[in-house]
Amino acid sequence: MEIRPITDQDLDVFVDTLHTAFGRFPETPAEGGGGLWWSALEADRCLLAVTADGRPVGTAGAYPFELTLPGGALAPVSGVTAVGVLPSHRRRGVLSAMMRHQLGELRARGEFLSVLLASEALIYRRFGYGPATYTARITVPRLDGAFAAPRARGAGDAPAAGSVEVLRRSECGELLEAIYDRYRRAQPGALSRPHRWWRLGAGQPPVSSAPRHVAVHRDADGVPDGYASYSLGDGGTLTVDETIATDDAAGTALTRFALDHDLVTRVVFKHLPPGHPLRWQLTDFRAAEVGNDTDWLWVRLLDVPRALTARDWATDGELVLDVDDPFLGEHGRYLLTVRDGKADCVPTDREPDLTLDVSDLGSVYLGGTAPSTLVRAGHVRAHHPGSAALADALFRAERTPHCLHWF
Repeated sequence: MEIRPITDQDLDVFVDTLHTAFGRFPETPAEGGGGLWWSALEADRCLLAVTADGRPVGTAGAYPFELTLPGGALAPVSGVTAVGVLPSHRRRGVLSAMMRHQLGELRARGEFLSVLLASEALIYRRFGYGPATYTARITVPRLDGAFAAPRARGAGDAPAAGSVEVLRRSECGELLEAIYDRYRRAQPGALSRPHRWWRLGAGQPPVSSAPRHVAVHRDADGVPDGYASYSLGDGGTLTVDETIATDDAAGTALTRFALDHDLVTRVVFKHLPPGHPLRWQLTDFRAAEVGNDTDWLWVRLLDVPRALTARDWATDGELVLDVDDPFLGEHGRYLLTVRDGKADCVPTDREPDLTLDVSDLGSVYLGGTAPSTLVRAGHVRAHHPGSAALADALFRAERTPHCLHWF
């Protein structure tokens, strides 16, 4: 079997093989999905697994994105996608061979991080990926969606000044793109949406041109600072598939707008981050039903020192991390030293504070998973009293990491 990159001429073969591997295209427009996500595939980042007689049996691709790290640094990452193996060739090592080849190519490009959305949680941890951001859905009966009066001293009872305007998706593409780009640069865990995606209509709404209502929020000076993409379904359900806000005031105004919508029985807010304030804002705390609490973005470190020095850190301290990477057959011990929010990371022979798999390092990297949680779960070994608490303090992000982008 050969793993080889494809050319533009091979793209149809790649997509056809992917179609056969899945049995269907996921999230097609006819199924109410988010548009032709594969239309943004770039041939030079796609791989085919080919048998000795030239038959394609597996696919793997990647998109070039920027990932926002804690502290606001933007890191180039590859968003792994379109991974599939024909049913006739599964459990023969095809997937492992493609993933190993792909990781080597990403390193050759000079990248130190890779990300993906896992179709199945059992698959990708063995390749070094760990869940790093999380998302949930909140459903609120509209009649129970009254907001409580603010209790903070000096907060006042009136909503913040600003306005909400409802636009057609077809008339506000550039506006949404600009708001999203402003948002993602300040949100740890967020991925860029290249202009090409918006132009092609690739990905889920509101990137695609699928029918959607869009509520755009403007601040008191008339500057657009948030939007909510939503649809109205049978039974009076209003579904908000994406809320983007550059600050809490814009987010709250868009939430109020959705809950105040007439002729609606319930409002479903999809893809909200852990710790979202909605339940606390309602008069009836129990009115908000939380569901579909799940992982979203998975992270894989390809170069531990580069990755750890690329992000900012919450406090000063030193940790010795003993990192095992069984999939690539690598092992390293690193001294992480943080001063004034910046890190130095070098190989060391000092005794470790924490021993962990590279997939667990991916889970804690953005600050969305506490190292102490993985210690308690038996994933990470803490060698000294206080090591887990120090790691929690160091890895904590100033904002909960969150990713909305679908690829």
